[in-house]
Amino acid sequence: MKMESTFITRFRFVYQKIRTIIARMANELSDYVSSSEKKKEMNHGIEKEFLGDICRVTFRLPESAAPDADSVCVVGDFNDWDRSENPMKKTGNGDYTVRLDLERGKEYQFRYLIDGTKWENDWNADKYIQNTYGDSDNSLVIT
Repeated sequence: MKMESTFITRFRFVYQKIRTIIARMANELSDYVSSSEKKKEMNHGIEKEFLGDICRVTFRLPESAAPDADSVCVVGDFNDWDRSENPMKKTGNGDYTVRLDLERGKEYQFRYLIDGTKWENDWNADKYIQNTYGDSDNSLVIT
């Protein structure tokens, strides 16, 4: 009888520990899923596709960054900072996108130009570096 009681006590202890661990893991998984859903909702940033010696890059600026814009361009090292060479197209959900083929193995600085006057960074860029004007330029690293 005493041995059975000890077994039951140990079983309950182990059972409670396992339940605690499972509950904690479920909470962590829930937090992870929530953060992943938020990233998907943002639906902007940089998407890369490596194709031989080029990298096809899709730049995406969300509607919230330029809600009433008439024009948005991506401007950077890859187009000698030409303000009109790479205009972005407005998608059905209001985001702006453009796809460029860039040489692999290089690092390109860029920013978005809204209506020819307002500069916007891509806060999902690979990294940032200071420009000569003291602002942060985006830097897209392609490897």
